[in-house]
Order: sequence, then C-alpha cells, then structure tokens
Amino acid sequence: MNWLGSQGGKGPRRTGTLTVLDVGSTKVTCFIAKLRPREESQLLRARTHLAQIIGIGHQKSRGVKSGVIVDLDEAEQSIRLAVDAAERMSGLTVETLLANLSAGRMRSETFSATINLGGGEVSPGDVKRVLAAGAQKARAAEREVIHSLPVGFSLDQERGIGDPGGMIGEMLGVDMHVVTGDAAPRRNLELAINRAHLSVEHMVATPYASGLAALVDDEAELGAACIDLGGGTTTISVFAGGKFIHAEALPIGGNHITLDLARGLSTGIDDAERLKVMHGSALPAADDERDVVSITPIGESGDGPGLQVSRAMMNRIIRARVEETLELVRERLNKSGMGAIVGKRVVLTGGASQLAGLPEAARRILARHVRVGRPLGVAGLPEAFKGPAFSAPVGLLIYPQLAGIDGGSARTPGFLRMTGTGGPLHRVGQWLRESF
Repeated sequence: MNWLGSQGGKGPRRTGTLTVLDVGSTKVTCFIAKLRPREESQLLRARTHLAQIIGIGHQKSRGVKSGVIVDLDEAEQSIRLAVDAAERMSGLTVETLLANLSAGRMRSETFSATINLGGGEVSPGDVKRVLAAGAQKARAAEREVIHSLPVGFSLDQERGIGDPGGMIGEMLGVDMHVVTGDAAPRRNLELAINRAHLSVEHMVATPYASGLAALVDDEAELGAACIDLGGGTTTISVFAGGKFIHAEALPIGGNHITLDLARGLSTGIDDAERLKVMHGSALPAADDERDVVSITPIGESGDGPGLQVSRAMMNRIIRARVEETLELVRERLNKSGMGAIVGKRVVLTGGASQLAGLPEAARRILARHVRVGRPLGVAGLPEAFKGPAFSAPVGLLIYPQLAGIDGGSARTPGFLRMTGTGGPLHRVGQWLRESF
C-alpha cells in the first residue's frame, strides 16, 4: 500500500468527471475536468491520473472577506455565475462538487491510536481498523474535523513504518495528522453553495489543495512549505515524507495591500489594485524616487491629469504590508516546530505571489530558497489560468487521488461520489478503492 497515491499496479484505473469550486476572497473559480489514468511521470510520480479541463468558470468574488462568507446573497450569485459558465463550456450539468476552505481558525493536531494484533500478520482489515480508531479520536475533539490523515505507522513501538501490510507484531499503531476548524465558516460556505442548488461532497483545506498542485514529489518527500498568498487569506502547508503534516491560515492577503494603498494614496480601491499590479513592487529600486505614477483621488471623475506621486512612496506602503505578512509566516513556521522539517525549501503560490519583487523579499525575510509554484500536471488550461492564482482549484482536482486515505468529515455516506455531471453519479470512493 502506498499512501502517496501510487497505483502499485493494482486493479484497473478508471476515468471519471470531477467538478471543483474555489470560493476565494478575490475570485470564484469552477473547473470541470475528466480524470484519466496517466503514465508514470518522473516529476510527479505520485499522480495516478491526469486532469483534462473541459469547463472553466471564473467570476469576481462578492460577499466573501478573508475567506469568510459575509453576504450570502452576493456569494451565491458569484457561485452561480462561475458554475454556469463552466457548465456551458463543458456541455454538462453540475450537481455535486468539491470545494476548498480557508477560514475557521484552522489548526493542525496529531492523534495516535493502537490496536492489538495478537501476534498475527497485519492484514488490510487491521490497517482499516487502526485508521478508524485514529479518526475516531480526532472526531472527539471539540472542533470540526476537516482532514484526518495517516502520517506514519508503528509496530510494537517501532516507528517510521510506511506500509505495515504483511508484517507480524502484537500492537499496530498510527499517527494521524488532523486538521480542525470552526464549524460556522464551513457551514456558511456550504449554505451559499447549496443555495445555488449544488451539493458539496467534501471540503478540502486550501493549504492542502495548494500544496498538492504546486509542489513536485521531491519537495514533498524531502520537506517543504507551500505558502498560498491569496486575496483575503495566507495559508501555509508543510509536507514531508510525501505527506501533508501541518497547516496554518492567516486572515491577511493581497487585498490588504490594495486597501493600504487606497488609504495611503486617497484613491479608489479599483485604482489602488491597478497601481499595485502595474507599478507595485515589494523591493526598492534605485529609480523609484524619480519615477512617478498618476492617481485619481477619491471623488474625482478621472478625466483630469490626476495627482502625481513617486513610485517610491507607493512601494513603501506595499513593502510594509508584505514584510508584515512574511514575518507572520516566519513566526508561525518557527512556533509550529516545522522550521527544521521545511529546511530551505519554500514554494510561494496564490495570486498575491505574482507581485513584483515578492520572491526576493521572501528569500530575505524567511532566509530560505524560494520559488513561485504554478499548478502542475493538468491539461487543457488556457494560458491565463496557468498561473499561481489557480493552484487551489487544481489541487482540488488532484485530491481524489488521495481521498482514500482521508478519514475527515465525509458529507454523505456516499463520500466523494464522482461529482458532476448529469446522469448517474459514480462513487469516487469505489473508484479509488479499485484504483489503489
């Protein structure tokens, strides 16, 4: 058994259709994709299937702030428009989908469980029993379980066992990485989706999804952090040994830079966003004092020449917020005890990671090697959707390849049916069991 999702040559691999929805603070994205068995790749050895995008919907997000639904009507409308566009492009009708979750004071915890083998050989049933015991302990926690994932097994207190199948011992143990969160943000997000006449099969933590999309296998194996800099939230995931072992979420993102600019320059939010994208940088440059940008003050029509401010003044505002965000990330990594596991490997993704100079600022503040990660291993994405802003929805397409190991909160007894698309819905749980 390979917990990374490798087929190991067992059973037929199936083709299915999957619908995913990323409800962010800046944008709402819906992808409909066909998942087809893939040939083994040296770069992405853990991927069993290739996602071929057949439908895309993309809308400006409304009614969402820092990952939390603040206006159900507006959020519902954004979701409807995004899903409708994907349906029209694919020619299919969406009924159920996977969605991601960024808010809810996300927290990682570790639970351990053991079962008695009586000196016998470890069977697949024993592995299922110990995973169920670990998941049961996780559900006893006060907060709602988002994911419950095995990170390692032990046999008679000998730890570090990746696959205990067929081994002999007295006691089989498992360590579970459990991601928990507050119930209200998840329920309100699910409610907004339900109001659009859609059913949520499962919610995936945004840091998990982003890491699945942006990290290559060697990074996940050796230990790396994936930092998703979104519009309203910044999430951190840590992978090691090929497994997702830690998650964090901060209610701060690229929108906060835009708001800082709007306040500091007394201009509108849309104008501040334009200035950030076109002229902004997280690093000072020698000619910043000489360069000027034109801004339209709040309340003016924009027909006149506008005000002239130095690029240096604008970038000082940007730099202050970027440094604050990266310092918070560094603090969370160090406080979690994951700094040594991450080593020197950090991958930035998310829309805000595209700000000029941000990777260099991250290298200086985090004191690590930094690269910008884009979604990998997905076919059919137009050029505009291949950037780091779309790592989370692509990660949702990858998640079903690993869902068989997740004892997190299933939405229905038919947990993870193949979502999507008019006609009978195939159960992805069965599809995965036959595939792995």
